[in-house]
Amino acid sequence: MEADRNIHVRVEGRVGRITLARPQALNAVNQPIVDAMTRALLAWERDDAVSLVLVDADGEKAFSAGGDLAFVYRCGKAGDIDGPNRFWRDEYRLNALIARYSKPYVAVMDGIVMGGGVGISAHGSHRIVTDASMVAMPECAVGLVTDVGGSWLLNKAPGHMGEYLGLTGARMKGEDAIHAGFADHYVHRRRLDDLKAALVDAGDVSVLGHFAEAPPPSELATHQPDVDRIFSAPSLPEILDRLRAEGSDWARRSLEAIEKGSPLSALMILCGIRGATSMETALRNEYRFVSRVLEHGDFLEGIRAIVIDKDRKPVWRHAGIAEVPPDLFALMQSMAEGGDIDLDRWEDQP
Repeated sequence: MEADRNIHVRVEGRVGRITLARPQALNAVNQPIVDAMTRALLAWERDDAVSLVLVDADGEKAFSAGGDLAFVYRCGKAGDIDGPNRFWRDEYRLNALIARYSKPYVAVMDGIVMGGGVGISAHGSHRIVTDASMVAMPECAVGLVTDVGGSWLLNKAPGHMGEYLGLTGARMKGEDAIHAGFADHYVHRRRLDDLKAALVDAGDVSVLGHFAEAPPPSELATHQPDVDRIFSAPSLPEILDRLRAEGSDWARRSLEAIEKGSPLSALMILCGIRGATSMETALRNEYRFVSRVLEHGDFLEGIRAIVIDKDRKPVWRHAGIAEVPPDLFALMQSMAEGGDIDLDRWEDQP
């Protein structure tokens, strides 16, 4: 059993339970959370007394609104590249562990679920959303890329929905997340406590069937034909041209969302989603970008504008996608300094 101000880890019956415990920070994923989850999951995978894992969070507002951006900002301003890179390596290894996990991994994606929160939930085997869920990958707005294996999830989304979600950062309700392949089961928030109790009592994921119900119609699904027609374009400039020619309110909002984001990030997000042929490839390519983003990208400026100063007026390094140098685009895709991430290496773990 492990409990601190970041996370509560314990075993109840045959269920390994993990509860994020930073509601004041919208349960942002930090190094202590990554380390504690990794230790627990590795131990429980070898423990025959644990039949499944259940992950939830304290507070009603968010499961997890993402990674600890304030930490990355402090490190970046101090010239510390190693600290964030170690965090990203450990976080991505945890994401891979969850995706490969040999036991049922039940994630309760209630409230806000973004970025790093998606990474510790949507790769699980049993993903629950509610009438209060809001799921998104909004990294382009802060000068990052869809990471934590998000480019793999977006690659698998129906049609070209992944490109749309990654480039615009569009928010999904629970029913939309199911349509996009980010979740499996829809359960009303008011029934979550009873569901968790039933899982602990039974130690078996089959009880999910007694609580899950058909989700409401997905508004996102109604846009699928338009998404496929526009976001199937072979390049980002052509996607933007198609949006400009469309003329609908939906197309206008989508265009504005993309154009507000970092031009470098938008180009890399599209490339990353389309190149994510596996979870491993996705994480490798994502790490190549993030390991350089503090020196060569827009992430510090994005965090400043959105999280620190909150003026929402980032000044990106490049005025538009045409101004992004080809050699920079190539650099951000090349092998990481010191070698690509090893997803099977568990540093400082038992």
